[in-house]
Amino acid sequence: MSLSPVYVPVEVGPNFWNVLVLQSLLDIADTHMSLIKLSNGKFLLIDTVELTEGLKSHIDQMTNNGLDIEAIVGVHPFHTIHFQKFYESYPNAEFYGTPRHVRVLTKIPWRGDLTSCVVQSKWAPDVEFRIPEGAEFVDPKPEKSNHFSCAWVYHKPSRTIHIDDTVMYAEAPGFLMRLFGYKKGSMAFHPSIKGPGLLPHPDSPFVFREWVNK
Repeated sequence: MSLSPVYVPVEVGPNFWNVLVLQSLLDIADTHMSLIKLSNGKFLLIDTVELTEGLKSHIDQMTNNGLDIEAIVGVHPFHTIHFQKFYESYPNAEFYGTPRHVRVLTKIPWRGDLTSCVVQSKWAPDVEFRIPEGAEFVDPKPEKSNHFSCAWVYHKPSRTIHIDDTVMYAEAPGFLMRLFGYKKGSMAFHPSIKGPGLLPHPDSPFVFREWVNK
């Protein structure tokens, strides 16, 4: 089997496409990004993955060679590696991210970060952003293991939510995931919820649960 990842935008709802980077040998999605067509005809890109020639060709065809990309938004503090390439390819798009994106990727002229209520509602009513309560989002530590918290993205027209890491979904788990107990259609919170994911306070699990319920 090949280890070459797959980079194809798949329409999962009206005006909502997802690019799942799937390692074919293990059937594990390392990361993903989404493309949302707004009601004004422009596009919002959520997160970034490796910008291969094939993926760039798909994006260019969908977005008039990038001219229709209104903004590119990073919602997970530690998913940063591919943003520089996207900035070099689509410099006219506005870039927004988490506070860590702004701190770490200093060569990108960020327009703002997701802790701002103005940024969270900038593309409403099409798209809204929410940051989980009870978990550290601004400066999560330790960096190697605390990948729990990210901003959740809700696209109202397609009733689709884009989430990185906080919630894991196994549509068709491969052998390795089945070994860890994942069944078809399984959903679970990221394992770091049991460790550094939530704030070190006895109320944090209840605060997070209440936020999810709301």
